[in-house]
Formats: sequence, C-alpha cells, structure tokens
Amino acid sequence: MKICILRGPGAEQSVLDRALRSAKNRNAEAVELQRDGSEEAPRGSNLIVTLGGDGTFLAGARLAAPAGIPILGVNLGRLGFLTEVEEPELERGLEHFFSGEYRIEERSILQVTLFSGETVRDRSIGLNEVVVDHSGEARMLRLEIDVGGQAVGVIDADGAIVATASGSTAYALASGGPILEPTLRDLVLVPMNPFALTVRPIVFAPGQDITLKVVRGPAEMRVDGGRQGVAVATGDVIRCGSHEKRLKVVRFSPPESFYQRLGDKLGWGRPLVPKK
Repeated sequence: MKICILRGPGAEQSVLDRALRSAKNRNAEAVELQRDGSEEAPRGSNLIVTLGGDGTFLAGARLAAPAGIPILGVNLGRLGFLTEVEEPELERGLEHFFSGEYRIEERSILQVTLFSGETVRDRSIGLNEVVVDHSGEARMLRLEIDVGGQAVGVIDADGAIVATASGSTAYALASGGPILEPTLRDLVLVPMNPFALTVRPIVFAPGQDITLKVVRGPAEMRVDGGRQGVAVATGDVIRCGSHEKRLKVVRFSPPESFYQRLGDKLGWGRPLVPKK
C-alpha cells in the first residue's frame, strides 16, 4: 500500500507527522508532496490524502483523477465543503480506509482547451469550473456559445462560468447558478452579470462540449481559481467538456449527507429567523 500526502500551505508539521505515523502503523509507504509544486502523483499510489482546505483538495483532484487514484480530503481550513473528515478525525479516517470501510463517490472532471485558430494554446483540467471574464477592462465581453455543435446564442456579460456539479456550489453558486447533486455528469453555464435580464444559467446534459468564442475581448481564463490566468484574445475559442476519467472521492458518510453538508457548511434551508 502506498499513499501520497498532499500538504497544503497552512498544514502544520504535527498534522503531517500524524498522517505519516498512521501509514507506518499499517505498514504503508507514505510520500509527501507540496501543493504548489506537484504535477503528477507518484506511480503506484493507492490513495491521495489532502491536508488543507478546499483549495488543496482541488489541487489533489487534478493529480488523482487522470491517474484513477482515490482521494481523501482532510479539512484544516474554514469551510471544507469538499473534504470528508476534519483534522481531529485524521487517524480514524485513514484507519477506515485501510480497513476497507468506505465508499467511492465519482465526480466529473472538467477538461478545458483553449484554441487560437487551429492551435491549442492551453489545456487544463479542473474539478470545479472554468471562468472566462474581462481582463481588467471595464467593457463587457461578447461571447458566442455553442453546445454539441448547436448554436445557443451570443451574450454580452462580464464573463461566463462553466461548472461541473461539484463546482455548482462554488463560484457558480455565488454568481446565481443552481445547485446540482455532486455525482451528476451535467455541466452548467452561468453568465456573469449579463446585460440582458433574460439571460439565465443553463444546465446541459452530459456528453456535450460547451464552446465559448470570444467575439469581443480581450478576456482571461482561470480553471479552479488558479492564481495565474491565461490571456484569451478576440477570436479565441474555449472548449469545455467532461474529462474521460472521473474523480474517485473516498467517503465514509452516506450519500444523503450532501444535504446535511449544504445546511452545515452553506446554511441552505436554515431559517433566517430561529424556529420558536
């Protein structure tokens, strides 16, 4: 058994030591990786453990999904919506995994390709979303939207978000998008501050690529909130679809706990006025 421990920037050495000790007690090999310096998981890894918040989990997902490795998130941050266990439960969570007492929840991963004419300028994957917005200029973008070869329309907006079901509770939700159950394969398009009031989010069926052509730019593209945006010129096309592999998330809680998580983490369905 070999586990890969992805350490977030705020993870203390004592927490890492606890994870390493748990692996050693089970005669498992453990390899430490830094969040911002890892491009692929070590060969032969059976599990990726993320120590940090949702940002560290997103980084781990980009390593885990292409390699087909399950991922277990340990929350050391504030929200921890994507992670499965809190820091005090670290040892218990690893013990459950080593004992086979878990289930796998599969989630879609976004594959994003940026074209300038016939040239591929950038190719990225992400668990949550790709954001295309104006690059520091005050004027709106004009985006031509196509789904599965079918023209959807042209919108004037600050930008647009294409999100997975996992990403529906992140930036897309803050921009007015709907909440999707995390195991759905659908993609959602959320316009950002559109000029026309009738332009609203759309949920697209699985298996279709969504393309955004920048008719009036320039723009900037970010996948999963990456620190470094990619410049998108007028005429460039961003193609968004589902990656051929899905992310395998280690869960100990039942599937219906998603709704409990919505209430606990996001306050969904909790009355503003306390019940009498």
